[in-house]
Amino acid sequence: MEVRDKHHVHIVGRAGAARSLVFAHGFGTDQRAWDTIWPAFADEFRIVLYDHVGAGRSDPAAFEQHRYLTMDGYARDLNMLLDELALKDVVLVGHSMGATASMLAAIARPEQFARLACIGASARYLDEPGYHGGFSEADLNALYRAVTIGRDAWAEQFAPVAMGNRDRPELAEHFARAIKSVPADAILTVLCSIFQCDYRQTLQRLQRPTLLLQTRADAAVPLEAAEFLHRTIAGSTLRVIDAEGHLPHMSAPERVIEALQDFVRAPG
Repeated sequence: MEVRDKHHVHIVGRAGAARSLVFAHGFGTDQRAWDTIWPAFADEFRIVLYDHVGAGRSDPAAFEQHRYLTMDGYARDLNMLLDELALKDVVLVGHSMGATASMLAAIARPEQFARLACIGASARYLDEPGYHGGFSEADLNALYRAVTIGRDAWAEQFAPVAMGNRDRPELAEHFARAIKSVPADAILTVLCSIFQCDYRQTLQRLQRPTLLLQTRADAAVPLEAAEFLHRTIAGSTLRVIDAEGHLPHMSAPERVIEALQDFVRAPG
């Protein structure tokens, strides 16, 4: 099977564009999470949308637990996809786990990336002395237990917390439905690969222009974690946008588009 088929790739936008804009979604969503973002850039860029293995309409048979125990597996997938599409110097927009995987991919194959915009990214989610990642070990153990006992019930609890915007419950309901679509035999592996990661040292090696977008209130990634990432990645820019929740590209797309405009269009 071709890599593009494995990831249910869609290429839209300007077919003959000199530059490509690639979108990498986060946990519990798929490429449709970008539906209110990518059209703003379609007149100028070739747009590449794909589903991570284990999400959306990716090939279910492609999910192998040993490959996706860490974010490195998703990074390798992205590098392989760009190779198959013969794309270099792409502009990458990634959310959460998609952002982490993209940064790792750019470290491994810097020639494939011109610049990266990372929404709600984190190098580590687990707290430890001197570092605030947002979750204690007890928090994560409780999360894993809840998922094991009942994925759907956990999704109903987690979605409103992650989405924020309590005055717009339809957003959390949409996100909960998306989480429930993650295969039951894959979800715990995916969550562990996210929440057990520690890329604080690795991400020091990222050498591409990087924009870090953070909301003013994110239950999954505290501002301190975003500030740590900003200090870690040389030359990065941290921008706090006037939005709340972990998925602003879905809850406040106009603010995300505004924050991306100049960065993705910058030369080089």
